[in-house]
Amino acid sequence: MSVKIVKWSKSEKSSVVTNFLKRPAFSDEAENVARKVLAEIKENGNKAVVKYVDKFEKINLKISELSVERYLLTEAREEVSAARKKAIRDAHKRIVSFSKAGMRKNWSMSCPRGGTMGEQFVPLQRVGIYVPGGAAPLVSTALMTVTLAKVAGVPEIVVCTPCTEEGRRLNPAMLHALEIAGATEVYRVGGIQAIGLMAYGTRTIKKVDKIVGPGGTYVTAAKRAVYGDVALDMVAGPSEIAILADDTANPRYVAADLLSQAEHGTGWEKSLLVTSSKKLALAVQKEMDEQASSLTKREIVEKVMKKGILIVVVNTLDEGMELCNDFAPEHFEIMVREPKSWLKKVKNAGAVFIGEWTPESAGDFVAGPSHVLPTGGAARMFSGLTVEDFRRRTSFVAFTRADLKEVVPVIEAFGEMEGLDGHARSASIRFEKK
Repeated sequence: MSVKIVKWSKSEKSSVVTNFLKRPAFSDEAENVARKVLAEIKENGNKAVVKYVDKFEKINLKISELSVERYLLTEAREEVSAARKKAIRDAHKRIVSFSKAGMRKNWSMSCPRGGTMGEQFVPLQRVGIYVPGGAAPLVSTALMTVTLAKVAGVPEIVVCTPCTEEGRRLNPAMLHALEIAGATEVYRVGGIQAIGLMAYGTRTIKKVDKIVGPGGTYVTAAKRAVYGDVALDMVAGPSEIAILADDTANPRYVAADLLSQAEHGTGWEKSLLVTSSKKLALAVQKEMDEQASSLTKREIVEKVMKKGILIVVVNTLDEGMELCNDFAPEHFEIMVREPKSWLKKVKNAGAVFIGEWTPESAGDFVAGPSHVLPTGGAARMFSGLTVEDFRRRTSFVAFTRADLKEVVPVIEAFGEMEGLDGHARSASIRFEKK
């Protein structure tokens, strides 16, 4: 089951590496299925939602069972162990602190002739959050999304997450996390049908203004398809990690971090090690074989190891950094001498984890920044989820008469250049004598 090791350099590129870098967030098949399902949900609402919950999730829900009653969130506290409740509280506290620190403040500046202009930030009214739960209940995702919306001041926070077949139940820890984080509505719906429910609304459920949250291939395809009907955070598909390491890195740590992303369960996860040390590459290869055999989700992990994990040996760390920037990973670990000095060379990454004491799992569960990050190379264009994704920025301008008079010639010049004399007149008319 050994993971492949290949050589790569700027002058001698590898087709194996080139193909590994190609990783679309979703397939044509997923997009076609998503569009068909979404069209039916848009047309038939709740009826279509329960139809596809039955078809894809194998759960025969009634329309009245879509919503999770509020008392179930409260009762879930009693089913969660003290240790798990403490973990949820500790993570939530760190996420709140980071989110508050990152909030932009309203600001203003003076205009040349006595007026003011600036920006103000207001929360969205109603947001939809998708929390995956097919392979496992992602309790951490509930915290890493809902908490940000609550801190931003969003009054209506809608969450969709799959339930289990037994009793239409949601995981108690998930429910407790949603309560702690501040969800106002929760629905037992996953997959494409969850995105359709939030994007279009139904007779009993109001549509949202924006949808955020990670998901697999079909959820990602569905999110892209509803863009325009609602706003989106990003296109976030299967999880991935890249590690830049030299001969000082501990192969046990590197192997564990690479394998951590392989257990999510879609089979499309990607893990890339780029190293200047052939010795480290061989040691990590051996470690992964040994560690994978002891993991609970061994079969899932080994499936990813066949096609989704690659070790690349480079001549220099600078070349390795260039390759990692080309990969534009969701998660990027730097495990080299003086790792902080390499941060400024990172151009494309969702989140960076610096040094051997910062495993990606710390970011997934507890550090503070949201773990909802761009995947599939989208880190070249998108940033990870922040509290600002739940607020709208509005600029404002308050000119005085003197401010406007000063710029009338500029307005008139642009009006002439662009053939928009009505624009020019709307300014100049204020200074015309009757």
